Amino acid sequence: MKKIILAAVAMLAATFTMSAQQYHVVTSVESIVPNGLGRSRIINALEDKDYKEFTSVQTEDDNTRNKSSRSEIRVKNFEETKLLNFYNIGGIRFQNIAANDALITSMINDMVSNGWELAFVVSGVESEGGKGDGQGIFITRYIFKK
Repeated sequence: MKKIILAAVAMLAATFTMSAQQYHVVTSVESIVPNGLGRSRIINALEDKDYKEFTSVQTEDDNTRNKSSRSEIRVKNFEETKLLNFYNIGGIRFQNIAANDALITSMINDMVSNGWELAFVVSGVESEGGKGDGQGIFITRYIFKK
């Protein structure tokens, strides 16, 4: 009887160990620059980074600046999927938005078919700042887990 209970506890512990969640972030950047001059992409990092390697702790006694090298932080292995800009020379182009939706849906379906679950979607906009700015992006982060 003790062996059965011990085996059940071991299997239960193994189940908890195997159920640790893993997250992956994919980002879409869609240009809202007038006249179609911007760049729009889906970006998917193909390498992992440990944030702890680039983190410093600031205290009252030690406020040494974080001197992490940008070249070490930079990810050089990533997928870049071209998207269409929201605007062209004639203004907003709804066909481009529909095309981007189709590509993003394809990416999400591919991630789901590979065992990932879409857990969160977070969006933000940096819009044109007024006359002469000509800058703007619509960024969306798709956070997957498995």
